Amino acid sequence: MGNSLKAIVAFVPSNECQKYLLEDLEEMPVDKTVDLSSRQLRRLPLHICSFRELVKLYLSDNNLNHLPPELEQLQNLQILALDFNNFKALPLVVCTLKQLCILYLGNNKLCSLPLELRLLQNLKTLWIESNCLQRLPEVVCELSLLKTLHAGSNALRTLPAQLRCLQELRTIWLSGNLLSEFPPVLLDMPFLEVIDVDRNSIRFFPSLAHLPGLKLVIYDHNPCRNAPKVAKGVRRVGRWSEETPEPRKRSGAVIEITLDEKPSPPLASKPEPE
Repeated sequence: MGNSLKAIVAFVPSNECQKYLLEDLEEMPVDKTVDLSSRQLRRLPLHICSFRELVKLYLSDNNLNHLPPELEQLQNLQILALDFNNFKALPLVVCTLKQLCILYLGNNKLCSLPLELRLLQNLKTLWIESNCLQRLPEVVCELSLLKTLHAGSNALRTLPAQLRCLQELRTIWLSGNLLSEFPPVLLDMPFLEVIDVDRNSIRFFPSLAHLPGLKLVIYDHNPCRNAPKVAKGVRRVGRWSEETPEPRKRSGAVIEITLDEKPSPPLASKPEPE
C-alpha cells in the first residue's frame, strides 16, 4: 500500500479502514511482538490492547498524540516505542505499564515528563532525545534501575544533582544540547562507562581520571581549550584525543592539533528484539 493512500485512509476511523492499515493483524503474533511503525496511524487500534501477553509494541513513526486508557491491559509489556510521533505530553497510561524495561520517546514534542513516570521502576533504558526539554525532569532521577539515558538534541543547560542517585546508570548521551560547562554531577558518578557531551558549548573540561568505570568519553564539537584527562585505557573522541591530553602551548599561544583521522562516535541504536 502506498504511503499516500495510507495517509488518506488514516483519517477514516472505521474498523474496516483501521484493519486495512493494520494489514489484517487480528491475533497476537507468536513472538509476542507487534510492530505498527510507519503505518500513518492517528490512533492505536483498540483490539491491540486485548493482546494481554504482548511483550513488545513498536508504534514509531506515526501520527499519534494520545493513547487509549485500554493500553493499561498490556501489563506484560517490556518494550514500548513511541518515538517519531506528535506527543506533546506523555500519556499517563504509559506509566501504568510497570514491567516496561525500554521506553522510546525520542523525536516528539515533549517539554516535560509526568511525576507518574516514577512508577516505572523496572525501566532500564529511556530515550528522550530530540524533544523540547529545557531541563532534565527530576523524576528521571527516581528510576533506580536506569542503565542508559539518551537525552541528546534537547535544550538542556545543566543536569540535576539528584542524578547521582542513579547508581545503575552506565551510559548517558547528552549530545546536541546547550551545556556551557561539563555537568558537575557527572564527576560524582564513578560507575559511568560512557559519557557523550558532543556538540555542546563546553569551553573547559575537568579531569575525568578519577572515574574508575569510564570507558569512553565523546566531547567533540565543543569550543574547548583542553581535552578531558582520563585514566589509562579510556577512549576519547574529540580534539587532541589521540595525541596529547592538552594542546601544546608556545609563548602563551595555543596551537591546535588537527588529527588526520578522528574516530567517529559510535551510533546509538535501538536494541534488537530478543
